[in-house]
Amino acid sequence: VTIGVVQMLKLHHLVEDKVHARSTGPYSLVTQQPLGGKAQFGGQRFGEMEVWALEAYGAAHILQEMLTVKSDDVSGRVKTYESIVKGEEIQSPGVPESFRVLVKELQSLGLSVEVINEKNEVIQFGKEDTDDRLPKLGFSLNIPSPMGRSTE
Repeated sequence: VTIGVVQMLKLHHLVEDKVHARSTGPYSLVTQQPLGGKAQFGGQRFGEMEVWALEAYGAAHILQEMLTVKSDDVSGRVKTYESIVKGEEIQSPGVPESFRVLVKELQSLGLSVEVINEKNEVIQFGKEDTDDRLPKLGFSLNIPSPMGRSTE
């Protein structure tokens, strides 16, 4: 039941105001991932459910490209661009910067993290990772027993 004067207004949503595309643009300083949103000239988010959809479809190469070269694999991005310009074969992508950030955060918590490839070789992330200043930590647990004696 309508009471009073009914008004209809036209919403001014135009395609020219909504369209947004990105080829290259700004990246986050920490993760090296493309910024998000039209205002920051960012890219479209490729979320967890989109990853699941491509996994279900069996598009492994597209998924690998979206999560590395088109996202935060800095060296892979440069090498891919150079290969396209030179007309050469595109090399396999490297380690994403977000994984490097994860390893650094775990190391800042005092965890000794080593990344090992399929040849059982330790992967170094750069010259700052080659020094062995982080000790291998061993932990022991000292729990007092109810009788007053401690057990280890």
